[in-house]
Amino acid sequence: MPISWFLKTTFPIVQKPKLTAQIISATSAIKASIWDNLSSQNQEKTSNPFLSHAFFLSLEQSGSATKETGWLPQHILLEQDEKPVALMPLFLKSHSMGEYVFDHAWADALERAGAPYYPKLQSSIPFTPVSAPKLLVPDGNETYKSALLETAQQLASHHGASSVHATFVGEKEEKLAKTNGWLVRNDIQFHWKNKNYASFEDFLGTLTSRKRKLIRSERKKSRADGIKISWLKGAEIKEHHWDSFFEFYQDTGARKWGQPYLNRSFFSYLSQNMPQNLLLMLASEGDNFIAGALNFIGHDKLFGRYWGCTKHVPFLHFELCYYQAMDYAIATGIKTVEAGAQGEHKLARGYVPTTTRSIHWLQNPDLHLAVKDYLDHEMQIISQNHQILDKSTPFKSKPNQNDKQGKS
Repeated sequence: MPISWFLKTTFPIVQKPKLTAQIISATSAIKASIWDNLSSQNQEKTSNPFLSHAFFLSLEQSGSATKETGWLPQHILLEQDEKPVALMPLFLKSHSMGEYVFDHAWADALERAGAPYYPKLQSSIPFTPVSAPKLLVPDGNETYKSALLETAQQLASHHGASSVHATFVGEKEEKLAKTNGWLVRNDIQFHWKNKNYASFEDFLGTLTSRKRKLIRSERKKSRADGIKISWLKGAEIKEHHWDSFFEFYQDTGARKWGQPYLNRSFFSYLSQNMPQNLLLMLASEGDNFIAGALNFIGHDKLFGRYWGCTKHVPFLHFELCYYQAMDYAIATGIKTVEAGAQGEHKLARGYVPTTTRSIHWLQNPDLHLAVKDYLDHEMQIISQNHQILDKSTPFKSKPNQNDKQGKS
């Protein structure tokens, strides 16, 4: 079925006026004030910059997430009495790249059975494995949230899509989706928690002696050749800084995905659209930048996103992406650092296991049952792994009076 540029569907809500669901095929077609009012007031979120209209618009303006790259916006905007009441960021996709929750095996199974898996509908923040609500309802109204899920299912049928997925959602959304017959999938990330540390040494004092020594050694070796690290925020980030950083990002993208997901103009649009949320950390050797890490600043979270280098320096990746982010969080009172997907190596550096959630609706009943069985088994393994990781953190099990805080 051809892709519709604009579609309306109505839902009768018990004892309430009818809802109108508008399907919007461009982020720019939704006013920033409407988008941000629906997302920034959401009770389940904590000032997540990736939910902002500015971030989605930067992806669109740069051509990084558009129909041409397999990310056609199909955002669901619910209105009641012509007043916007709910939003679900949504894309019609022709592939599964840039999602970080892998469904390639599901696609292969359906296609081997003789049915196409693509297109599919994906509710996510493109190229961003950060947990955030996807059913954006300021007052938490579950009727509106269920209507968003129902609209997404109807839209899948309209497009001949195999499925609907919402990745890195909140716990309340997980429970609601399960009630509505969707499948649930869990995974693990590693986040660092700032327990009101006065300094990095204060944090180190909570670790075992061996782990303190490891981290001090890594930090020292990463700066052994006189490497300097600078923090640039907002308007301090100039185009020549982005030029250098994009070179670093390209190197990482080429090694991980074959080619980078984001183009050079995306970073310029970030500076234009949301400078207040940007923190760029650059490592220099003499007059030359050799590595960089880009962070996004939320109200009480720091999100580490992209990193790269043009010269390998032992432990510089850990320094820029983990320890410098922790330094910044301590200095500014930020409570949590999220350093991206995967990476059990983060555990030894004070990042603790944290559950991530995704929800899935599959139109084919046979595939639905097969995936359900798979996820039930996978959930048990994830739960066991989480318990093991919880016991493997580098923190002291009990205070030791003979081990002075921060000293080896």
